[in-house]
Amino acid sequence: MSDKMFENNQVSLVGEIVSELTFSHEVYGEGFYTMEISVRRLSDYVDYIPVMVSERLIDVEGSYVGQYVYIGGQFRSFNRHEEKKNRLVLSVFARELELISDGCDEDAMNQIFLDGFICKEAIYRKTPLGREIADLLVAVNRSYGKSDYIPCICWGRNARFASSFEVGAHVQIWGRIQSRDYVKKINENEAEQRTAYEVSVSKIDFLED
Repeated sequence: MSDKMFENNQVSLVGEIVSELTFSHEVYGEGFYTMEISVRRLSDYVDYIPVMVSERLIDVEGSYVGQYVYIGGQFRSFNRHEEKKNRLVLSVFARELELISDGCDEDAMNQIFLDGFICKEAIYRKTPLGREIADLLVAVNRSYGKSDYIPCICWGRNARFASSFEVGAHVQIWGRIQSRDYVKKINENEAEQRTAYEVSVSKIDFLED
């Protein structure tokens, strides 16, 4: 497996484990588990980020709620079929995991780098207070012909810059992963609370291939 495929999608997180390990699936005899970690922003808002971890990285019989952890890995997506359509599901795939004493290393708390391609026309808008926003969907290549589709949100000058990108444009993005709660309307009488995950962009570059 080429290291280059890992260089185009890099995540570094430091946070507190807030859920028990839950079995997800098995691949070639290797078990994978999910857990959630909380990562504090400088504004003191907390993002809750799902992590997929192999049984080779952690003793899955243990309980780690309340412990701090460093995660190094990739932000990955897959399509889950539900209600007659596909839903994009995102999580951090851990390639490195280290339990640590506390979460004071703010520089490493929540960082992501993506090198990929715009795969959907940018959605540019302004908030009622005039703040500029652009929503992007970026395809990042993975090994074996697969790709991850990562929603990204740009603000201000970055939003104006990104709104001009055409589908297929090659971009590099730096930022952080954030969680956002919203209400999904199921039908006339039913709605449910859901959480969306996206990259909040701090820097974006356009590459001319």
